Amino acid sequence: MRTFVDVFGCEPEASASAFGRVNLLGEHTDYNEGYVLPTTIPQATHVQVALSSTRRFRFYAANLGEFLEYEDEGQAPRGFGQYVYGCIEVLKSRGVNVPPVLVHIASEVPMGGGLSSSAALEVATLRALRQLLDVSLDDVELAKLAQRAEVEYAGVRCGILDQMASSLGSPDRMLFLDTRTLERKLLPMPGGELIVVDSGIARTLASSGYNQRRSECERAAALLGVKALRDETTLDRIVELPAPLDRRARHIITENARVLEAVSGVDVARFGELMNDSHASLRDDYEVSVPGLDTLVHLLQQHPSVYGARLTGAGFGGACVALAHPGTASKVKSDVLTAYAAAGFEGKALV
Repeated sequence: MRTFVDVFGCEPEASASAFGRVNLLGEHTDYNEGYVLPTTIPQATHVQVALSSTRRFRFYAANLGEFLEYEDEGQAPRGFGQYVYGCIEVLKSRGVNVPPVLVHIASEVPMGGGLSSSAALEVATLRALRQLLDVSLDDVELAKLAQRAEVEYAGVRCGILDQMASSLGSPDRMLFLDTRTLERKLLPMPGGELIVVDSGIARTLASSGYNQRRSECERAAALLGVKALRDETTLDRIVELPAPLDRRARHIITENARVLEAVSGVDVARFGELMNDSHASLRDDYEVSVPGLDTLVHLLQQHPSVYGARLTGAGFGGACVALAHPGTASKVKSDVLTAYAAAGFEGKALV
């Protein structure tokens, strides 16, 4: 893997990292102004930057072996470059003078796995630029800018979950976040051992049903006469909605309730049951699972050493998260991946 010096012929002037995240509960609730419960994973994205000696911005993604460059006011780059470009542009919109820079990216966060590789890239890039340019920017504002970069320049109408988790999350802790008020607190993990398994089924948010689901939720909220589905706390009125909006609303309402119950102090066994219920809701009401994910989740849920399991991330492929009995994670992963392969799929353990 080529280093910053290999690519640009000079030393970096600033560097930063940001962890990926896995969402334990609270899926698709963030853009409905609801509650989420993510934690960070050990894998991180690392960004090094330096001022360019020319008028050209130059980006290199070491994992991909891809190089991009453009001049200010020139055509925006595509691919991984749109996320970095977006970070630069949102800083400019905040009044920051961002001269041409060199950017080197190396990431351990799997792409297309639902573990916030894009948010980790955005947060790490903004942290590195904050250091390089001595910008006064706290971690909450940084997360908001990272979200804007993804929405406005990558075309994904994401909520704030991923960027807040990457910017403010902490290893071995859960981040309980109210996405409307951004009130938050770090909480102990529920117990057991965390497992994250990649289904081997890649998905791209912008070309999937993600934006469609968001639009469906907005229509449901409008028909119910509320600002966001977060404001519906019972299922009484969803019978007023046409299909599939009734199912979309049911998922959001019940998912918010699951998060609130989880943070009220349940034991790990009940937490696992909430994870199982969440997956069923994502599969049946929100319709963002796929057969491979369902197979993997079923194998995890049926393992005698697993409290609960669910898809994590937006769905349509990606990863699953589970909580296993203490001391059993290695065996669970081995058993489940063997059975998953026998079913015709190829997954891999990530955590």
